[in-house]
Amino acid sequence: MTEALLALADGRLFRGEPCGAVGEAHGEVVFNTAMTGYQEIMTDPSYRGQLVCMTYPLIGNYGVNPEDVESRRPWLGGLIVKEACPYPSSWRGRMSLDGYMKEHGIVGIQGIDTRALTRHLRDRGAQEGIISSAEGDHARLVERARALPGLVGRDLVREVTAERPRGWGEGTWDLRRGYTEPPPPRFRVVAFDAGIKSNILRRLASLGCALQVVPAWTPAEQVLEMRPHGLFLSNGPGDPEPVEYLIRTVRPLIGRLPIFGICLGHQILGLAFGGTTYKLKFGHHGANHPVQNLLTGGVEITSQNHGFAVDPGSVEGFGVEQTHVSLNDGTSEGMRHRELPVFSVQYHPEASPGPHDADYLFQHFIALMEGEQGG
Repeated sequence: MTEALLALADGRLFRGEPCGAVGEAHGEVVFNTAMTGYQEIMTDPSYRGQLVCMTYPLIGNYGVNPEDVESRRPWLGGLIVKEACPYPSSWRGRMSLDGYMKEHGIVGIQGIDTRALTRHLRDRGAQEGIISSAEGDHARLVERARALPGLVGRDLVREVTAERPRGWGEGTWDLRRGYTEPPPPRFRVVAFDAGIKSNILRRLASLGCALQVVPAWTPAEQVLEMRPHGLFLSNGPGDPEPVEYLIRTVRPLIGRLPIFGICLGHQILGLAFGGTTYKLKFGHHGANHPVQNLLTGGVEITSQNHGFAVDPGSVEGFGVEQTHVSLNDGTSEGMRHRELPVFSVQYHPEASPGPHDADYLFQHFIALMEGEQGG
């Protein structure tokens, strides 16, 4: 059996076996606390540039199917698991996790102590690493991991955004019918694709939105020419600050029409208001993160995937108030403008994977567009 190695930039080394394609993968090593949803995680463009460690020990039990993808292809750099199930069992499954990874050239490692790796990342922070089933020189792997560029200051959105505008015609999934046909549209919505997940588009379409999905570099003038009733800012990978072209586009659109942002879109909106963002020690990745709604006092269990956060104090002077806060570390999880129809959240209300506690936020966006139209 070929050996696989995971080398971290701080010198920590883990030995295991190959999972998926044989070769090398590099990126920032992070951990995800979801028990399921590995297929959605692999196809979430927000994981571009990262090696994902699944903290749940048994991954791949229900296989892979063509319905549970969140974009046109897998985007994560590599996958780290304790055990990849070789014999999945599910009526929806079509192939094994290992087979899917090999088909798409995703390099992974299994058989390591993922609990030890997770504890190490929590203590030392997310850091660059290399998975290799081709290089046996441990010291050389660590040296190469230390030379990797990291996520700060890199624009990864350009690598995942759409090449050209497109529409969307698929609704949410039903157990008996699969993906459904959405109802006749009532609103025109322009959705900036900074790495958008398909389930976001399905939720909006199912609520009566005719969607025009545009590349992240689309200028504000072109957006206004489409005469939208609302603007959506999507999730996406990496550091928001280098995505200055999207920040520059959003700034003059604030106050012109209702705006809803999710994850990177939340950060872009914060920067467009004039605020600042910062990198978290090890980020939030999982489908079980508690968030308090400061407007109602209620607690939502949420799906999250981000390594940067908005500094709430930096936007207070621009008419913005915090609406949601993480109960794990107190970081900003949502904000709204006190007078304008603009709001955003750091987490993922569309789930996929994860709970649906925050699905009401899509209804709120619809209500804002109804209000702008006079009901």
